[in-house]
Amino acid sequence: MSLEELEQEPFNAHEFVERLAWRTMGTKGRSNHDDFDPMLLHGSFEKMIQDLKEKNAQMEKKVEKLEDACKEEEKRHWQRVGDLQKRNKASYSHFQELDERINLVATKVVHLGDQLEGVNTPRARAVDAQRLMNFFNEFLHYDEPKSSVFTDPFQLQLAAEIIQKLYQIALELPVGEKFDNARKKIWDRYLHIEKELIAEFLIAHRHEDRRKMKRVAFVLSNFKGYGECVDAFIEESMKGAFQKLDPFDDVVPLCTRTSDLVTGVFSSPDTVMAKFVQTIYNTKLQKHIASKLESKEDPEEYLITLFQLYTRTMKLSEDISVFKMGNDSLFLTKLTKSIFVKHLEAYINFETKYLKERCSAHLQRYYDGKDHTKKQIQSGGLSELRRDLQAKIGTMTKTNINIGPAIENFGGETFLSQEVTISLLQEAKNAFKRCKVLSSSSDMSGNAVQIFEVLVQFLVIEHIDYAVELGLQAIPLPDPKSQPEVYFFDVVGQANTLFHLFEKQFMDSLVPLVISSPRHSLCLQRKRELREQVENKIDTGLDRSNAAITGWVRNILAAEQKKSDFKPEDNDAMQMVSPACLKVVNFMRTISGSIHSSLDGKNVEAVFTDLGTRLHRVIFDHLQGFMYNSLGAMLVICDVNEYRKSVKDFKIPMVTELFEKLHALCNLLVVVPENLKQVCSGEQLAGIDKTVLLSIIQLRTDFKSAKLANILK
Repeated sequence: MSLEELEQEPFNAHEFVERLAWRTMGTKGRSNHDDFDPMLLHGSFEKMIQDLKEKNAQMEKKVEKLEDACKEEEKRHWQRVGDLQKRNKASYSHFQELDERINLVATKVVHLGDQLEGVNTPRARAVDAQRLMNFFNEFLHYDEPKSSVFTDPFQLQLAAEIIQKLYQIALELPVGEKFDNARKKIWDRYLHIEKELIAEFLIAHRHEDRRKMKRVAFVLSNFKGYGECVDAFIEESMKGAFQKLDPFDDVVPLCTRTSDLVTGVFSSPDTVMAKFVQTIYNTKLQKHIASKLESKEDPEEYLITLFQLYTRTMKLSEDISVFKMGNDSLFLTKLTKSIFVKHLEAYINFETKYLKERCSAHLQRYYDGKDHTKKQIQSGGLSELRRDLQAKIGTMTKTNINIGPAIENFGGETFLSQEVTISLLQEAKNAFKRCKVLSSSSDMSGNAVQIFEVLVQFLVIEHIDYAVELGLQAIPLPDPKSQPEVYFFDVVGQANTLFHLFEKQFMDSLVPLVISSPRHSLCLQRKRELREQVENKIDTGLDRSNAAITGWVRNILAAEQKKSDFKPEDNDAMQMVSPACLKVVNFMRTISGSIHSSLDGKNVEAVFTDLGTRLHRVIFDHLQGFMYNSLGAMLVICDVNEYRKSVKDFKIPMVTELFEKLHALCNLLVVVPENLKQVCSGEQLAGIDKTVLLSIIQLRTDFKSAKLANILK
């Protein structure tokens, strides 16, 4: 086995030993264990170990030689580094000497330049002054200047520079006949050259010669007519633009082209660009907007057009704000306001007037469709007093004497419309949307409140509140002579739904416009007052409705329940449920269904709690007006059981418990005297006063004969 295998990569010692053993054993030793010779393998391993030791000695000698060579190379390297450092120090010293000599020479050159300039400047000024005096002399002694500068069109820019200086000199000359003529000639030539420069500028503009435009504009910047040059540039730039009916589409592309040209030509591009945009706004846009808003015969179209045009103008201002137009961040906003100022000042009055007309039309169309003429409803103390007196007189005389407004239920019509409400809210929503855009930040909250008050007047007061008032008037008296038709529950359900829609728009449309102003709290208070006003009337109506319902129940029981119903003589003649009870239960089932279908949430709970309590009192008082034998007691228990089942539809635990206790009290009418005391102290009757228990027991026909009065003592 060769030692060259040790230098192969990667080297694995385990594999190296395995290969050595494999080659030493041969094929027989590997296949036949009897031929295995351990001494042969031992000798092979010893030989390989000796070879490896010799190889290791060779490698150590080689490493020593390499280390010696590396040390020699390192010594030579540090010697070279030392030489380089010495040379670097010498070079740095030479550089410092050279820098000092350069600074010295530069100082002398600057000093010499200052001396030369001091000599040359007065001389140049004297030459320039002499030249100007010669030109002025021509204007002083000749009708027309003789110099070629003023007659050669190719020297127009030089002539402009000279005439501008002559003009400044002429302004400082004393007034008198000697210089007046020359001053007039200079002024005329000044105007002539100015016009020629503007004409040359326009020619260069038409030929798209930016370099010449820039030179001419720079010369004209010292002339009084520089503004005319800018105006001419703006007029020339706008030629061929605004060919469409809608000028808004052309503004941004035109400004993009012009901005690049203005930046390359004028020395103050921001000012020129601002004037260019101002010209577009005050001419093209203003003319277009004025023509669109000229007619106000159709208020809806006028408001929609005003909103659209103002929105488009604001969007346009946002788009062109990327161009530099000076440091006034409100420049475009002021331009927009100036165009619309006449319309914006009268906006809110026009908006509220239009909103009132639309809301009034929606309501009038609805009432006309119902063939209803709105009434002036008397509400308050006097109306309440008349109703109470009428109910009291009717109870005392058993006749209907009408001293108050006639009760009219309009065939169950609630006069509340979700469609009308949505229409009114949509009108108000559009108004709030316009208000947000067309109102200034200082007027926005106040304008929004005005729109809100219009919505309150027509939706809450003239529609919801009016319908609730009509519903109140339609509620039967507490002691009706015929079965009452109670439609007020429908009114309550629809009124609550419509008021919720009103509150949703209050939060969605009004609050964002007033939340940052003191009017926010005032609006919240106003909404709270409106809700309390409607809820108070609803509470009154629900109370009256329950009173009418229980009044009719009382009339049924009084008219239908006979004394003999609870003192039958035999089983054959006895019915399981009395006719009066069946009539009451059927009536209450109808009322319960109406309440469930019309009301929801806490209203249902409150109404059923009050109605169930009243119904319990009426039935309890009614049952105390009879005497009961054993069969009659069974019948009254059946009646009360029917009442109990009917009020379970109310799903009010308190009411259910009241009738459970009433049922338990009625059981006292059938309990044998011996068990009566035990039943009275039972769980079902726990907590009931003894006087109540005694009042029920007294209704038994055997009360005296069985001496039941002593049982509870």
